[in-house]
Amino acid sequence: MADKNGAAIGTYAPAGDPPGWPRVAGQVRATVALAAPAVPYPEDELMGVLAKLALFADAEGYPLEAASWLSREYIERFVLVGCAHLGEATRANYRSKLLRLREAVLGGDCASGTPARLSGSAASRPYSRAEQAALWAWAAGQPTEELRCGLKVLMALGLGCGLDSRDVLPLRARDVRATDGVVVAVRGRRARMVACRRPWERVLASEAARVKPERYLLRPQVANRGGNLVTNFVSRAHPAPGTPALKTTRLRATWLVSLIDAGLPLPVIVAAAGLQTLHGLSRILTHVHNVGPEVAATLLRGQE
Repeated sequence: MADKNGAAIGTYAPAGDPPGWPRVAGQVRATVALAAPAVPYPEDELMGVLAKLALFADAEGYPLEAASWLSREYIERFVLVGCAHLGEATRANYRSKLLRLREAVLGGDCASGTPARLSGSAASRPYSRAEQAALWAWAAGQPTEELRCGLKVLMALGLGCGLDSRDVLPLRARDVRATDGVVVAVRGRRARMVACRRPWERVLASEAARVKPERYLLRPQVANRGGNLVTNFVSRAHPAPGTPALKTTRLRATWLVSLIDAGLPLPVIVAAAGLQTLHGLSRILTHVHNVGPEVAATLLRGQE
C-alpha cells in the first residue's frame, strides 16, 4: 500500500515548473491524499501521473475539479492523446494508476464500453493531403481500366464515406444513390445510410454509373466475396515510388479525422461510422487537430 506519511504529497512539484501547476496543485494533492490509503502505488507516483493528467486538462480548459479529470472517458483521452509520444507500456501504466485513483475517489465504470486496446500500430494514421494526391495519381495511372476504376472506387468509398473492407465487399452499384448529393446504403451487420463527403460525390457517382445496378461495385465479375478480396485486388496494382500503400483502414481514419476536425456532433459520426461506442474513435484521437487553451476555454463556456 502507499506510504501514509504524506511527505510526497506536500513536497511534489512537476519538472519544468509548468505555469498551470499552481492552478491544479491543490486538487491534485487533495485527491491523492484521499485515495492513497486504498491505492497500491507510492504517493510520489500517484502525484506524478495525476499532475500530468491535471496539467493536460488545464491546458484544454477543463474545470479545476478532479471529478472532471478522472472521468473514465477523459482518462482515455489523456492516455491516447496527451501521452501519444510515450511508449505503449508507459501509457498502460498511467492508465492503470489513474483508474485506481478514480475507483478510490469516485468509483464506478463508464457506460461507453470497453477501452480500446493500446497499440503501436500505424494502421489508423490518416493520409496527409499530399499522400491522398499521390494515391489518386497512382490509381489514375494504373495500366488497366479495372484497376483504375476499382482503386478510385475504394478511395471514394473510404475518403468520402468511411467504408472499410467489410462494408465494401457486399456493396452493389444500386446502393450508391445520387439525388441531392450521394448517399450509400451500406449492407450487412453494420447496415446504415452514409452521405458521401462533397469532394468525392462526383467520383463515386461516376464510378457507380459504370456498373449495372445489380452487380457488385468493386470487382463486379467476382462472385466469391471472400475477406481478402480487397487486399488481393490492391496487391495487383503496379507500385509507384514515394506513394504510400492503399489501406482501407487508413482511408477510414482519414475520413473520421476530417469529420471530427469539421466539428460534426459525435452521435452523427458514430452512427455514420457504424460504431457502437465512442471508444471506436480512440485510435484516431492522436491525429485530431487540437486547439489552444484560450480557444478551448471559450468553447467550453459556451455562448451567452
